[in-house]
Amino acid sequence: MSKTLILMEGIEKRFPGVLALDQASFELRAGEVHALVGENGAGKSTLMKIIGGIYSKNSGHLYVDGQDVVVENPRMAQDLGISIIHQELNLMPHLTIAQNIFIGREPREKISFMVDDKKTNKEAKALFKMLNLNLDPNTKVADLTVAKQQMVEIAKALSFNAKVLIMDEPTAALTDSEIEDLFSIIRQLRDSGVGIIHISHRLEELKLIADRVTVMRDGKTIDTLTIEEASKDKIIGLMVGRTIYEAEPELPENPSDEVVLEVRNLNRGKELKDISFELRKGEIVGFAGLMGAGRTEVARAIFGADSFDSGEIYIKGQKVQIKTPQDAVSRGIGYLSEDRKRYGLTLGMDVTENTVMASMKEFLNNYIWLNFKKSKDKTNEMIETLKIKTPKITQKVKFLSGGNQQKVVIGKWLTADTDILIFDEPTRGIDVGAKSEIYKLLNDLVERGKSIIMISSELPEVLRMSHRVVVMCEGRITGILSAKEMTQEKIMELATMRGDTAQ
Repeated sequence: MSKTLILMEGIEKRFPGVLALDQASFELRAGEVHALVGENGAGKSTLMKIIGGIYSKNSGHLYVDGQDVVVENPRMAQDLGISIIHQELNLMPHLTIAQNIFIGREPREKISFMVDDKKTNKEAKALFKMLNLNLDPNTKVADLTVAKQQMVEIAKALSFNAKVLIMDEPTAALTDSEIEDLFSIIRQLRDSGVGIIHISHRLEELKLIADRVTVMRDGKTIDTLTIEEASKDKIIGLMVGRTIYEAEPELPENPSDEVVLEVRNLNRGKELKDISFELRKGEIVGFAGLMGAGRTEVARAIFGADSFDSGEIYIKGQKVQIKTPQDAVSRGIGYLSEDRKRYGLTLGMDVTENTVMASMKEFLNNYIWLNFKKSKDKTNEMIETLKIKTPKITQKVKFLSGGNQQKVVIGKWLTADTDILIFDEPTRGIDVGAKSEIYKLLNDLVERGKSIIMISSELPEVLRMSHRVVVMCEGRITGILSAKEMTQEKIMELATMRGDTAQ
C-alpha cells in the first residue's frame, strides 16, 4: 500500500448555529487520485479548507506525512507541500505566466534588487517541460483560456514542490478535449507520486480519473469506495441516503392550467444555455442543482438584475421586456435573494420602512412625505398575516431572527402586490421551527393564487415543497420532473448530468 500523505480523523467544525463537519474522516495516499463527492453543503469544501489552513478545526486530528499537525494558515499548508486550486482561479490577469508562477519569489539579479526575468522564464519553462505543456512564459494570463490558466495553477503548485494537490471542480468550465488534456496532466502527477484530491459533481468522469471515491453527506463521511465498487447509482444512493422529512408534503391542490410566466430560450454567455420553462398560477416550481448549476443566474435574469444575451419572457401570454428590477416589479415579479441581508433588507431601517420599500410611491403624500398611518396599517397587516415576531413595527430588522427577517422580505413583496415570487434558498440560515413556518407560508401564498419559483439546495425541501422540479447542471436544464417522477436519486442523477449530454 502506498504511503499515507493526509489522514483526517474525527474532524468537527462548527460555525454559529451550524455543525458543518461531524466526526468526518479522510485519507489520501501518495500516487492516487481520490475523488470527493457530495451534495451542496455536504462538507467537502470545509474539509479541504481545514487541510489548506483556511479554516481551523474544532476537534479531531489531521496527520500530514504521519505527523499530527494544526495547519494554521495557507502559507503553512504550502510549506507542508499542500496546494489548493480553487474553482475561482487565483491568478493576476495583467501579469505574465512566469510572473504569476513565481510572484513574491522571483529570482533576483546578483548585484541589484531587480527581478531576473530571464531566469524566471527559464524556471517556468522547466516546469512546462516537466508537464509537457506548450506555453510561452511571457504570455499574459488574460490571453489564456480557462483550461490553460488551470495548467498555470498546476505549474505554480509544483513550483512549491507540492506533494498534495487539491482540485475543486477543475473540469466545470472545460470542453471535452480540454478535460482530456487536464486528465493527462493529473495522471502524470499521480504516477510521479503526488496525491490528488479531486472534488467533482460530474460523476460520469470519475471512472476516467479516480482511484478511490469518498462520499460525504450532512458533514459526515459516509463511505470510501474503490473505483471498481463506485457505480454511479451507488454513489448517488450514498449522497442522498438521508431520511426525508417525516411530514408528508402538504402542497395545495394541483395548480390551474393558466401559465403566468413563460421563459423561452434564455441565454447568457456560458452561464445560461437555452433555458425554457413555464410557471402556472398557484404552482410552486422547485429549481434543483449543484453549486454553479445556474439556478440563481436564471432568477436574476428574470428579475432584471442581470442582463441576458437572447431569449424571451412572457407574463400571462404577453411578451415583456425586463431590463431592470423596477421593470420586474411593475410586471408583478418579486425576488427574495439568497443573501437577504445584502439584497433583501436594509438592516439599519425598521420593519415598517422595509415593508413598504418596494412600493414606496403608494405610501407617499404628494410623492414627497411618507403617509405614516397608511404605512403603519399595511405593516401591521403583514405582521398579522405572516406572523412576524417583532416587539414593535419600529424595530430595526437587524435585531430580528433570521426567520422573521425572511418574513419581512416576503411582506415587502406582498405589499408590492407581486403575483410571481422567486424564493432563492428561502430557509438558508434559519432554524427548523422557522423553516416549518416558511413552508406553511409558501403553501398559503399559492392557495391565494400566487405563483412561486423556489430555488433550494436541500433535496428534501425541494421534494416536499414543489409541484414540479426543474433540474439544472452547468447552465442547462437537464430535466423537468412532475410530482410523481421526482425522487432524490432522480434529481441527483440529472443534477450531475452534463448539460450537453442531457436528453
